[in-house]
Amino acid sequence: MLHPTPPTAPLHSLLFQLSDVELRMQTAGTSSQPAPAKQYTLLVFTSGTGELQAGDETVMLRTEACVLLSPGETLHICDNETKLYYYEVCFTSIYTSESKTPVVYSRRLLTGRRELVAYPFSKLIRLVEELYSNRVYTDEISHMKQNLRLQELLLFLFEYNFRSEDIESPTQSVERTIRYLQDHYMENITVKQLAQIAGMSIWQYTPIFQNLTGSKPLEYLTDLRIQHSKQLLLHSGEPLREIARQVGYTDEYYFNRRFRQRTGIAPGQYAHFHRPTRRVTDWTGHEVEIPEKPRRIIYHGETIGDLLALGIKPIGGEDAFSWNRVYKHRLKKLVNVGFPLDTEAADSLSPDLIILSSANDEEYSRISAIAPTLAFDSFASLEERLRILGSWLHKESEAAAWLDSFSTKNAALWQRLHAEELVRPGETASVLIHDHGNRLFAMGCTGLAPALYAPGGFKPVDRIRKEILDQDLGFGEIEAGDLASYTGDRIFMLIPEREDSRLAMEELLHSPEWASLPAVQNDFVYLLDEAKWNTDDALTREKLLTWLPKLLQAPAPVSRLLQ
Repeated sequence: MLHPTPPTAPLHSLLFQLSDVELRMQTAGTSSQPAPAKQYTLLVFTSGTGELQAGDETVMLRTEACVLLSPGETLHICDNETKLYYYEVCFTSIYTSESKTPVVYSRRLLTGRRELVAYPFSKLIRLVEELYSNRVYTDEISHMKQNLRLQELLLFLFEYNFRSEDIESPTQSVERTIRYLQDHYMENITVKQLAQIAGMSIWQYTPIFQNLTGSKPLEYLTDLRIQHSKQLLLHSGEPLREIARQVGYTDEYYFNRRFRQRTGIAPGQYAHFHRPTRRVTDWTGHEVEIPEKPRRIIYHGETIGDLLALGIKPIGGEDAFSWNRVYKHRLKKLVNVGFPLDTEAADSLSPDLIILSSANDEEYSRISAIAPTLAFDSFASLEERLRILGSWLHKESEAAAWLDSFSTKNAALWQRLHAEELVRPGETASVLIHDHGNRLFAMGCTGLAPALYAPGGFKPVDRIRKEILDQDLGFGEIEAGDLASYTGDRIFMLIPEREDSRLAMEELLHSPEWASLPAVQNDFVYLLDEAKWNTDDALTREKLLTWLPKLLQAPAPVSRLLQ
């Protein structure tokens, strides 16, 4: 048994289904054939003028006009003086009720309104354009997304055109526009638009608004924007031009002027004076007042992966420390501030904190004039570095969690390598690299070596342990003729970036001295890209947990290069 369609239905009982969306054009001086709408039909005019007959009503068409027809109503566009462009959105409606079978609904959705208002109209255009650009779909999920776009479009129109049985008072109408301002302060809004939303003239609207708020409409709008910008200045970390855009100003300098007029100080000064700070002590003993939660950090050092492991993306750094690392895809927006650090480039980023991997007091004085600066020991152990950064950046729990997880995975890695006999008990390893031309170095407390000398891992040979590790040195130079005493059962040779150093490495690899080494004779030599793997940062160490077993499982001729 079919149930009759109810004469009126509450909006919450209706379901809407998109049928079609088209962009149409009607040549100037022509008329369309009168035809009944088969479904609900929304017409959004983007260009031109004319006249539309909808049933027994006439609507004057213009740019930014919107008309909704119900099923069965006759549509006739005539007397168009210029070429008309408009979108046509067709959809159906289903009435649902707990006590009745769902039925097709065809009554007018918005009683008393033929032409609909929409503020800002640009948002309506954007919503319709999204429908149109996604009109072709091939799967169920895309179809569902289209219907969600339709719901958003209809909700936007219903919000400003649906009338309940209770008629608003003028005060209630203006109160509604105040709520509108609070939700849409970032958009381009005029007093004329607000008055139209309220359904009254400007001369009626403005006195009521001022009586309710104590401010004229545009003054109230400015105050809203300034209040929201204050929160963004303190908490977002976005540059000033982006904050200006987010609160409705396309011109950063105009925003700066309006902020000064309302607060008496510039936006940057406001952020500096009102953001919570605390004092910390850095590696070299500087006591520095830093933001409680810094948002715009420049990190100038080789262990930038430490910050990424804590969920922090710096805004600036040095390309040489990131361009070929395992995490380079996560630093696409990193601004290069050079090496040594270029103060002009750094200052242009408006950082609120600089972390500097240097103990040079002259360099520190030059850079700390830009923003609060902390000297950082990037040669310290992984655990020490993460805990220090965690304490500085309010990431203590993240640092502890990451270190606990890494420790567990690292122990499991070496247990597996020993169980599979890929590493023998007491087996030694050396990490070598040419640098500064033909000078040869053994790595110690920094770079790849700490990952290999982890608990349960390879052992350093005696000379590396005594002369480098026991002295807390990052590396030590190998004198000519001493190579054999610095090489272990495995040799991890780092391929240098410098061309002259690469040539020196190739010369060594073809020398009789190299061929006589036990690791070479046993094919236990591994060539690795220095730029990618010679770092002890958190993310590279984590990546090595995956790559090291693959490297050790296969025979490793000298020509092997780990990508």
